[in-house]
Amino acid sequence: MKRLPLLLLSGLAVAAMAACGGKTPETTPAPAGINADSAAEADRMRADSIARAEREAREREEAERERQRRIADSLAALGKSTEAVRTLLATMVHFDYDKAIIRGGDAAVLDQKVAILQANAALRIRISGHCDERGSDEYNLALGNRRATAAKQYVVSHGIDPSRIETVSYGEERPIAQGHDEESWAQNRRDEFEILAGGDNLKQP
Repeated sequence: MKRLPLLLLSGLAVAAMAACGGKTPETTPAPAGINADSAAEADRMRADSIARAEREAREREEAERERQRRIADSLAALGKSTEAVRTLLATMVHFDYDKAIIRGGDAAVLDQKVAILQANAALRIRISGHCDERGSDEYNLALGNRRATAAKQYVVSHGIDPSRIETVSYGEERPIAQGHDEESWAQNRRDEFEILAGGDNLKQP
């Protein structure tokens, strides 16, 4: 008869231990709040980015205004006659040895031609590429073609219809300087510009 109370007490003890010594239920930690310093830094970086984009846009606009002003000044200095515009249109551009890249100063010369073409919708021109005497005939014909094409691409990229511009290469066949030194070679590495149509009564931009 004494075993029953002992078993009962033993069961109660086990139940109590299970209640007291059980594993504490896991809880999901509350998400950490956004760091105030990080938020402020993100806002500052966003504001800096917007300000930089606005500044670059203003600089591009100013550069374009300056480019147009230089074109207008150079044309005004030549006067308004058709012959003056023809002279400007015929101005050559030159290239470094074995290169077909438009140089900074020559880009300004091409800008003037763009302005003339814009002001004279019927005007069509031919660009001829030339080389110095070094290199094979075949190589120089290809190089002259790249030089003529480079000038055409520049003009077309500024809004001129490509159908108004022809290109041709003469390689080393038509030197304008007959020497065999760097001074002569530099003059012969060039693009020339010829009016094909619409050259009568040219208007100044």
